[in-house]
Amino acid sequence: MKPELQLERIEPVQADGPALLVSGLMKAYDAPGGRLEVLRGLDLEVRRGTILAILGVSGAGKSTLLNVLGTLDRPDAGSVVVAGTRVDDLEESALAGFRARRIGFVFQFHHLLPEFTAEENVMMPLLIAGVAPEDARARSRRALTSVGLEQRWEHRPSELSGGEAQRVAVARALVPEPELVLADEPSGNLDPAAAHQLQDLIATLAREKHQTFVIVTHNDRLASLADRVLTLESGRLVAAG
Repeated sequence: MKPELQLERIEPVQADGPALLVSGLMKAYDAPGGRLEVLRGLDLEVRRGTILAILGVSGAGKSTLLNVLGTLDRPDAGSVVVAGTRVDDLEESALAGFRARRIGFVFQFHHLLPEFTAEENVMMPLLIAGVAPEDARARSRRALTSVGLEQRWEHRPSELSGGEAQRVAVARALVPEPELVLADEPSGNLDPAAAHQLQDLIATLAREKHQTFVIVTHNDRLASLADRVLTLESGRLVAAG
């Protein structure tokens, strides 16, 4: 039986603290040649309402880092504090509730559910979190309007362009009004024009909504829109360049 989300166990947001605080993060995996250390005592602090871009070569561990920050994977050691809550200490049921309310995800591929409309896809995280359907629908439409898709509510993913589908994914990430949005190469699967449009949209939404973005990217233009740029090297974050 699937456990219900225990939203009442989530600690309140600490408005005066950082959006993200990471200390001594360690993560390793078993590999044919022995234990592979991906994150090695990584530290990070991200201020609220800012965009952090993370660069690094393929295989450096950028996606692993996002998975740990987004509570999709647990660290071997160290701590992850999001909006004042230490998430690596939460039990699984409470962790699912926290993730649904406080963290948004945007991936390189939009991962929309093909059988549902744009509006229904954006409603999903709200319904999972227990929001009433009519309220979820209204919030979904506002989110889609904010990304310029007010004429596409009833369209399914197959009826959208790549750029439009990715904007639906952005709306889905933002609709719960999370304190932290994690993005993994969000414009990497788009043509240049659509990529620029999405990059500008993310920057505008971050400024207007005062939300915090951590973006993994190889794209120099997207990195140039960030408030800070770091590179993941040898399991730690260092200043880019």
